[in-house]
Amino acid sequence: MKRLRKNTEIRALAVRIIGKDDEQLGLMPIEKALATAEEQGTDLVEVAPKANPPVCKLMDYGKYLYKLSKQDQQQKKRTKKTEVKGVRLGLSTGEHDLEVKRKQAIKFLKNRCLVKVAMIFKGREMAHKNLGRENMLAFAKSLEEYADVENTPKDGGYQIVMILAPKKSIDSVAKTEK
Repeated sequence: MKRLRKNTEIRALAVRIIGKDDEQLGLMPIEKALATAEEQGTDLVEVAPKANPPVCKLMDYGKYLYKLSKQDQQQKKRTKKTEVKGVRLGLSTGEHDLEVKRKQAIKFLKNRCLVKVAMIFKGREMAHKNLGRENMLAFAKSLEEYADVENTPKDGGYQIVMILAPKKSIDSVAKTEK
């Protein structure tokens, strides 16, 4: 939010004045503009400092700042933060356990969350990272009607990580299952 100059902070000698109800009051010397603002019980606020002459408006500056803060709060309230949920797999994870993890990932995707799938390697499993990558791609393929692969599987030391994002049309898929 840019800082507006008000009342005695305005440095111009003459200013164009806009009234409370957005009516044009014309060009005035700064002293007369300040007197007009004081008569009406308002502040003189410089809204266009780069104009020639600068444009000032008669308004209640405190109410204006309050209104701006309320607009910011409403804007923050409307923004949806995307959550990242995690699913951990192992190289020797069984079929039934994979199905449970798949259902868990589908639940997260239906809630419009990103899903971070991590394949963890322990001990001698580190020698078989190619098998782990294949298992992760198969897991992603089983979720292809619900998710798109946002980040392909990447090696990160003792784990391989992949990010799945919900499909745009997942809402229609969710409604047909209910």
